[in-house]
Amino acid sequence: MTESKAESMTESEIARAFAECGALLNGHFLLTSGLHSDRYFEKFQVLQYPHLTDRLGAELAARLKRRLGFAPASATIRTVVGPATGGILLSHVVARHLGTGTRSLFTEREEGKMVFRRGFRLEPGEPVVVVEDVVTTGGSVNEVLSAVRSAGGQVAAIGLLVDRSGGRATAAWEDIPVEALLRLDIAAWPPGECPLCRQGLPLTERGSRHLR
Repeated sequence: MTESKAESMTESEIARAFAECGALLNGHFLLTSGLHSDRYFEKFQVLQYPHLTDRLGAELAARLKRRLGFAPASATIRTVVGPATGGILLSHVVARHLGTGTRSLFTEREEGKMVFRRGFRLEPGEPVVVVEDVVTTGGSVNEVLSAVRSAGGQVAAIGLLVDRSGGRATAAWEDIPVEALLRLDIAAWPPGECPLCRQGLPLTERGSRHLR
């Protein structure tokens, strides 16, 4: 596979791409984590554009390569894993840019637990990169980490499109290299402490966590 020659994206360029796609929404939102927030990242407003998804994936793959210290020709990472649903697209494009032969897998919920299905398997000790689109508390990433380890894999790094926790979520992974294309500190509150609820503002629930 020919390596991507696209120029690196700066954080301001990445932020502008999200803004121009209308991905950052203002309002009163129920997040996947159960917290409430006045801002929400609708990542599919970005992921609907293949050219932009490809460029973001290429940038994340390049940063992961530099962080892990391996050259494209000698890459040891052969598997990328993301959670359904947004993580499927991100896993696919990051795996493609990590090099020929790199697999793209995803986890799904089964009886409330994040697991591998569809015959996906990991070799004992297989190094894996875990990717996620937007992180608030890190709960979904933690579930994927658990699934990878339960399947026998070894987590080599974590790649994120957006860390909206101001670094609080990623601090829990201090023993794992983490790369995030965009880091923001966006307020999020437990329901009982939400100022928007006290103002009586209507609550909007987005995302696919509760889809059956």
